[in-house]
Amino acid sequence: MKTIVLEEPGRLLVTETDPPAGIDGENVLVRVRSVGICGTDLHAYRGRQPFFEYPRILGHELGVEVIDPGKSSTGLQAGDLCSVEPYLNCGDCIACRADRPNCCTSLQVLGVHIDGGMREVISVPAGKLHRSGLLSTDQLALVETLGIGAHAVERAGIVPGESVLVVGCGPIGLSVIQFAQLAGASLSVLDLDAERLRFCGEHFNVENTVLAGEDAAGRLAKTLDGRPPTVVFDVTGNASSMMDSFQFVAQGGRIVFVGIVMDDITFHDPDFHRMELTLLASRNSRPQDFKRIIEAMESGAIDTGPWITHRSSCDAFVESFRRWAEPGSGVVKAVLDM
Repeated sequence: MKTIVLEEPGRLLVTETDPPAGIDGENVLVRVRSVGICGTDLHAYRGRQPFFEYPRILGHELGVEVIDPGKSSTGLQAGDLCSVEPYLNCGDCIACRADRPNCCTSLQVLGVHIDGGMREVISVPAGKLHRSGLLSTDQLALVETLGIGAHAVERAGIVPGESVLVVGCGPIGLSVIQFAQLAGASLSVLDLDAERLRFCGEHFNVENTVLAGEDAAGRLAKTLDGRPPTVVFDVTGNASSMMDSFQFVAQGGRIVFVGIVMDDITFHDPDFHRMELTLLASRNSRPQDFKRIIEAMESGAIDTGPWITHRSSCDAFVESFRRWAEPGSGVVKAVLDM
């Protein structure tokens, strides 16, 4: 079967591998239809993804079709379309027992720690499949991305009317934006890319957009009439940006690091204590996030129309991915058709 392997940083290969030999227990055989491309894949391609080893079959944002439900007790049937929850957790560690499987002590993420879905057929635990009778596989491949934002917003505990700043308007930033809006936030966004800011205003009705750069904090303060945001999400995965987040937040506010970076993050402790700030990390999402996102997409509360801007076939993927990885490519969300 066709398979795409990241052999080493900067080297993708379309090759052939054997399909799964069979399924047992609660595993289900699925055909991969749509694979979303995200920052994790780009970081791995550039050699800047933590917790990563090469070679690796990428792909963790998956829209799939059930081929064989095996002996699973979930009621899945051949032909069902599902989103894959790509976080394989142990179920027994302190995090799992506390209903936080997203940060399981032995977590394995498809396409990161173990081989993922850039291949025609894979075997997946039945409990990691979230079915929809209404959504396309493209939409189902977006659920994981949206889950990152949903979980981050839940971590922040936004109350309606609260002033929120999102730093970074890539796909994960957009997912934070969507759920911050659903939580009733008064929203501002900050990014280095003027085109991304335009996209946020046009397609996501963001109230305030600020171009990053010199005196961004001053320009944001002017936009907000001197009232700083009480919640700041940094979604950049850039150490300098993450450290700069402290200059934007209000006294007593919260900072949520959604992006991850292979560097140390430092801050000035006297200011941190003087302002009594809360600093939160947000990792992955939880099963309940997948369920509520699918329901919100099915009801129309989340519009996935603006998301997918680029796509590629398997055979053209290597060259397409190289273009998508270039600065200024204009990609919001790309999808691989397996």
